[in-house]
Amino acid sequence: MSTEVVMPQMGESIAEGTITRWIKQVGERVERDEPLFEISTDKVDAEIPSPAAGILTEIKFKEGETVEVNKVVAIIGDGDGATATPAATQAEAPAPAAQTAVESAPPSQPTTAPAQQPTQPAQTPPPQAVTASQPAAQAAPPKGAQTRGNGGAQTVEELRRTKSSPLVRNIAREHGIDISQLEGTGTSGRVTKNDILSYIESGASAQAPQARAPHTPTPAPPVQPAQGDRVEPMSVMRRKIAEHMVLSRRTSAHVTTVYEIDMTRVARLRERHKPEFQQRTGTKLTFMPFIFQAITSAIHKFPIFNAQVSGDQIIYKRDINLGMAVALDWGLIVPVIKRADELSIAGLARAANDLADRARAKQLKPDEVAGGTFTITNPGVFGGLFGTPIINQPQVAILGVGAIEKRPKVITTEEGDDLIAIRHIAYFALSFDHRIIDGADAERFLAYVKQTLEAGQYQL
Repeated sequence: MSTEVVMPQMGESIAEGTITRWIKQVGERVERDEPLFEISTDKVDAEIPSPAAGILTEIKFKEGETVEVNKVVAIIGDGDGATATPAATQAEAPAPAAQTAVESAPPSQPTTAPAQQPTQPAQTPPPQAVTASQPAAQAAPPKGAQTRGNGGAQTVEELRRTKSSPLVRNIAREHGIDISQLEGTGTSGRVTKNDILSYIESGASAQAPQARAPHTPTPAPPVQPAQGDRVEPMSVMRRKIAEHMVLSRRTSAHVTTVYEIDMTRVARLRERHKPEFQQRTGTKLTFMPFIFQAITSAIHKFPIFNAQVSGDQIIYKRDINLGMAVALDWGLIVPVIKRADELSIAGLARAANDLADRARAKQLKPDEVAGGTFTITNPGVFGGLFGTPIINQPQVAILGVGAIEKRPKVITTEEGDDLIAIRHIAYFALSFDHRIIDGADAERFLAYVKQTLEAGQYQL
């Protein structure tokens, strides 16, 4: 009995992933949960484990190819039957059949499952396969044609809406764009992120839908390298990060406010309990768990910072899921601490250290980079005083923590005398989406975080 290996969904709003390396080759045996291949998205580079033990009998996509989530990328046999030869299986990727089916979910709901092929009537010839050199849009039915899924007849326009990622649909709502009027360059005419961003940049969104013309993504202006320059292509992860950051700047109205916070009491508490904490919990005690707990407390008081924008609606998220940016040698990743407000300092420390270690080892699971509602980045670990971080969509705020270092500080005693003392000081930079968060709310939020950290009242 064979097992299908599918492209996993590696994060919220991620509709595809790029295969960067096949760890196993056709004909080789693989054990269950043994690394099978590596993928790259804008959120994660990860090793994907095998879902079953057996012989890798077929690889459907080559290294470097981008594949939609939940699409079959390989077949694992039980090892009893004959196996395909590597040369025959990997020489060329199978041509994707023309897709004319749709998912049963209504267009307004995000879907990630691949479309199912409908049963063809006997008198209708099968659709012609599309070769890799043909445009993906040729595989789509003619505009206005109907296809049949579990929910009945649908037009191609509805198919495109269904197969566009939640991120693309959100951008379309923000700019009042009808996706069905765009000519997508993705599989089966799917409108991609590049399609809709290029469409917006062209100024066509101000025109009537009937006047909209097909538009291809505008390439970045080429730069001629000088003699002696070294030229290398961006990695898949770097390209995805670049797209995600530019998209966020276009989507949210970014404003940043910076506070100076005295971390002396937290520093003393941490220094006093570090050895005992590590012996008791098995993990090191850093400043970050204290900051995480201060943030979750502030979010409970100011829930707008744990929200998302959907058209003209604001979605207040129930769970507080903290994303923590982790710098890698090859890029950046944001694993998520789920329901962080329910964890103690020890629990937050364990979760943060475990996620960071496995992120660097490419061992994160798909759901561990999904569902974040507020992100914290820590450039201070490299010595930076502060920056103006870019919001991680679809979130509405991100906190940047600068270096915590000793500086002279004027303090006032209980008797009212002013003194210059050596204190542990850090700058905290909060970037927020001014579409739904007012400046006064951002100031109150960060002031509350400052008050909590400077009080240093924590249970270890």
